[in-house]
Amino acid sequence: MGLIGIGGLLLLGGIYLVFAFIWWLLQIIANWNIFTKAGEAGWKSIIPVYSDYISYKIAWQPSYFWLVFVLGIITSVANGMADPNGTNTTILLIVSLIRIILAIISILYCIKLSRAFGHGIGFAIGLIFLQPIFMLILGFGNDPYYGADR
Repeated sequence: MGLIGIGGLLLLGGIYLVFAFIWWLLQIIANWNIFTKAGEAGWKSIIPVYSDYISYKIAWQPSYFWLVFVLGIITSVANGMADPNGTNTTILLIVSLIRIILAIISILYCIKLSRAFGHGIGFAIGLIFLQPIFMLILGFGNDPYYGADR
């Protein structure tokens, strides 16, 4: 590959990084706006674990955050205990069941978040499958916050 080829690849990589940075920045601003609409301080959206806690508070109930948090830790520990050859099927079964529970909670969270901003099931489906795009819609749209859907 000649110098032009390497230069072209570097240019494409640079363009990709610029677009990725802009996308990342838009997501941060959208989350900040969502928190602000819900009456929370925007800075809370940029603190890693705390932002998830506040997100559950905005959409649903914080107790479900703690359930997800604990189940995530259990899954991580159980994965570390599992035999790579797959001989410990009990642990693998438990991990699989926990992952199904976490997926269900995640889907319910998206439904609750959609309702908290006055949207229906269609928007919730968008949050489930295209969450970054629909979070931008929530953050930059004019949708008022109606409160956590309990």
